[in-house]
Amino acid sequence: MTDLKLPAVIDRTIPALTALTNALGIPREILASDEEIGAAWANLPRVLKKIPPQHRTQELGKMCVAVAVGLFDGAINYVWNATVLELREKVRRFGLNVVRQVTGNAAFDDQVLGDLKDAELLDLCLKLNLITEDGFFFLDQCRDIRNNFSAAHPAVGKIDDNEFIAFVNRCAKYGLGDEKNPVGVDIQGFVAALKGGKFSQEQRDQWIQRLNDTHEAQRELLFGTLHGMYCDPSLSEETRLNALSISRHFANNFTPRIISDLIDRHQDYLAKGDSKRYGASQQYFERIRLLALLGEAERHRIISSACKKLFSVHQAFDNFYNEPPFAERLLQIIEQAAAPDTAKQELVETVVTCAVGNPYGTSHAAYPFYKKIIKGFTPSEIAIMLELPETRTVVGIRIHSYSRCKNSFKQLVSLIDPESVPPKSKKAYKEWSK
Repeated sequence: MTDLKLPAVIDRTIPALTALTNALGIPREILASDEEIGAAWANLPRVLKKIPPQHRTQELGKMCVAVAVGLFDGAINYVWNATVLELREKVRRFGLNVVRQVTGNAAFDDQVLGDLKDAELLDLCLKLNLITEDGFFFLDQCRDIRNNFSAAHPAVGKIDDNEFIAFVNRCAKYGLGDEKNPVGVDIQGFVAALKGGKFSQEQRDQWIQRLNDTHEAQRELLFGTLHGMYCDPSLSEETRLNALSISRHFANNFTPRIISDLIDRHQDYLAKGDSKRYGASQQYFERIRLLALLGEAERHRIISSACKKLFSVHQAFDNFYNEPPFAERLLQIIEQAAAPDTAKQELVETVVTCAVGNPYGTSHAAYPFYKKIIKGFTPSEIAIMLELPETRTVVGIRIHSYSRCKNSFKQLVSLIDPESVPPKSKKAYKEWSK
């Protein structure tokens, strides 16, 4: 921002103040001293530069005049009034209809906003995230100073040039500064849109932009709403997919508070025995790729269920054509979070069995998913895999009974990184690597 220069008026106003107080027969000390006026006037441009031109209103003009004549008590009143007016504008830009939804005050309108006391206005701005907690702390101090040391009320004392500049600086930085003003999301309109049919790409992008533009506190509330709608069995599949689509876009940037709220909601479904919502909630975490947030017992159930479904399809008729989607889902689950120790045996046995295939072959479309899972095996999972040929499992019997299955297993062993093989499995690894 370019330098802001105030006119050199002090050399003319200071002598006038002495003449005026002498003419009235009042002490010169009732006004700021010549030194204080000069210091305040010299430091004022540096502070005013923090205020965007559109916020340099007539109130700030009056403030400058008051400073030039040593009326710091009047000057802080003018800059505080400018700050309050701008905070009200921030609330208006946020959206009065959204404020009604956030506060639960159905009667909130422009008149109610105008009637708010300064302390109430600061509380509202903090709740709407229009000011930060630091901003609230410093502006609340300014409010207290204004009430006790300005011309608005009988003053309890005087402030000097340093205190005045600090006051203006806080108003400029936290109230009048050109900070991004979030626009609230109309919650009722958002819910209605989610229920109105499957989003087009343009409609989805528009709502994503609106959630990006609103404040963090409201986003936290809305993601709880999206999770609840996805888990509601009474809503249409299109509505649930809309909720999932918006959630998935933001999932990687969920704040700790959002994550905590979602986990609490998930656990509530379990505690209440609401199996439909609980199952849908598990699916929600899986589909936004945040399964790692769930506990080991839940991840065990999810992995075990996916393994059982895959193995059942593998053993059924026409398995070569039916395996791929089940194999892909298992890969997606494993990629999100490591398998708990309790699920590793079933995971390894299922994947290796399906990857080895039967005497007639392997599902070619599913094989890339199996390879990717095996390449990601941990040392403990590699140990389980290398022990399978010596077991009386389906895959163990196939390896010993059919040369095709034995060769297929050798190819799978070749996918393993030698550095990942645990010491106890080195011998078996060498045998199968020959």
